[in-house]
Amino acid sequence: MHLTTVHIIFVMLAVIFVIGVGVYSGTRVKSAEDFAGGGRASAPLVAGIIMGTLVGGSSTVGTAQLAFQFGISAWWFTLGAGIGCLVLGLFLAKPLRESGKETIPQFLVETYGPNSGPITTVFSSIGIFLNVVAQILAADALLTSMFGLSPITGSIIAIILVVLYVFFGGNAGSGMTGVAKLVLLYLSLIVVGVLAYSMAGGAAGITSHFPAFPTFSLFGRGFAVDFAAGFSLVVGVISTQTYFGALFAGKDAATARRGALISAILIPPTGIAGILVGLYMKMNFPKMNAAEALPTFVINYLPPWFSGIVLGTLLIAVVGTGAGLVLGISTMLTKDVYKRFISPQASDRTILFVSRGLLVVVAAINLLFVTGNLKSLILQWSFLSMGLRGCTVCMPLLGAIFFKNKVSYKAGLIALVIGPASCLLWKLLNPKGMDPLYAGLLASIICLVIGSLIFPAKKTPLLEKGLKG
Repeated sequence: MHLTTVHIIFVMLAVIFVIGVGVYSGTRVKSAEDFAGGGRASAPLVAGIIMGTLVGGSSTVGTAQLAFQFGISAWWFTLGAGIGCLVLGLFLAKPLRESGKETIPQFLVETYGPNSGPITTVFSSIGIFLNVVAQILAADALLTSMFGLSPITGSIIAIILVVLYVFFGGNAGSGMTGVAKLVLLYLSLIVVGVLAYSMAGGAAGITSHFPAFPTFSLFGRGFAVDFAAGFSLVVGVISTQTYFGALFAGKDAATARRGALISAILIPPTGIAGILVGLYMKMNFPKMNAAEALPTFVINYLPPWFSGIVLGTLLIAVVGTGAGLVLGISTMLTKDVYKRFISPQASDRTILFVSRGLLVVVAAINLLFVTGNLKSLILQWSFLSMGLRGCTVCMPLLGAIFFKNKVSYKAGLIALVIGPASCLLWKLLNPKGMDPLYAGLLASIICLVIGSLIFPAKKTPLLEKGLKG
C-alpha cells in the first residue's frame, strides 16, 4: 500500500507540530547558557530531554526489526535504557547536577586533570556518533516505506530534520520537543501495540506460531550477547553527555533526579509495541525487509489520517534521538575543545554560533559515513555506541564520584585511553567473540585500580591551584 494524500497531510502536520515547538522554544534562547539548558528546566522537561533522545529509531523501528528476527530479546534496548535512567536518578543525578559542570569532560577534569578532557571528548564523541548512524538508518527505513525514496535521499532529509530539531532551541528546545513528541508517540505506540496483539490472536496466537526459544526468551541470541546488549545501555546512559546535559538543565538536583526517574518508568514500555509488531509481521510476511516491519504495519493497518500521524511521530522520534546525540557532541566540542584550546576568551555570542555551526558539521559528516552502511542492523550500531561510551567514561566517572580521594589522575588518564581502545581493538580483532563491552570495561577498571596503586592519588597542579584560589 502506498501513501495517499491524507497520509502525507497528517505526516506533515505531526512533523510541523513537533518542530514548531522546538522553533518556538528557540525564541527564548538568547545565550549559550540558554542553549545548553540554563539550569531552569522542570522534571518533565528533564525527562523530555532524556527520552527525546533515548526513545527514537532504535526503540521503535530498530526494536521491531530485531523482534522480527529474534523475538523478545529485542526488548533489551528500552529495558536497559530504563535501568540506566534508574541508576542515573538514584545514584548519580545529585552529585553530577551539584557539580556545576556542563559536560562530562569538565567533571572528569576535576579528578583526573586537564588532559582528561580532550581524551574523553574524542572517544565519547565517536561513541555518540555511532548511535547517530543508527538513527539515520532508521529514518531510511521509514522514508523508504513511506515515500519510496532512495536511501541517500532519505538520509539527506533526515539530516536536515536532525539539525532543525535542536538548531534553534538547543537543550531547551530538545526538552520541549521531547515532551510534545512523547505525547504523540505514546498514543501511537499504545494503538499500534494493541492492534498488533489483537490481529495476531493474542498471547495464544503468538505463542502457538513461534517456538518458545529463542522467540520468547530475553536471552534468545545467547546470554552473553543479550546481557551485554542490556548492560551496554546501562553503562552507556550514565556515560553520555546528552543525559548529563539533561541533568544540568534541571533547576536543581532534586528536579534532575525526578526527571531521570520519570524516564526510568516510561521508557521500557515503549519497546513492547515494536516487539508485537515485529512478531505479527514475521507471522504474516516472513520474507519482508525486517527494518520496514513497523512502518509497513502502520501504513497497511491504520486509517490513513491516524497512520499519517503515527508515521510523522515515528519520524520525529528518530530525528529527535539523532538531534539530541548530535547536540551532545556539539556541546563537548564547543566547551572542551573550542573554548579551551582555540578561543578561551570567546564571547557568549560566539560560543552560541560555534555550537550551532558544529551541529551542522557533525550532521554532515554523519551523512557521509551512513552511505557505506545502509543495510546494517540498526540496534547493532546502538549497542556498540553505548558500549564504547561506557568503556570510555563509566569507570572513571564512578571513580571520580565515589572514590575521588583514592583514584589517581594518572590512573584515570590511562583508563580513559585503554578502556575505549580495548573495546575498539577487540571488536576489530575478534568480531564474533566476547562482546567488546566486557573487554573495554575490564581494561578500564584494571587500569584504574592497578594504576592508582602504582601511582598513588595526589592532586594535579591544576587542582591545587583551584583549591588555593
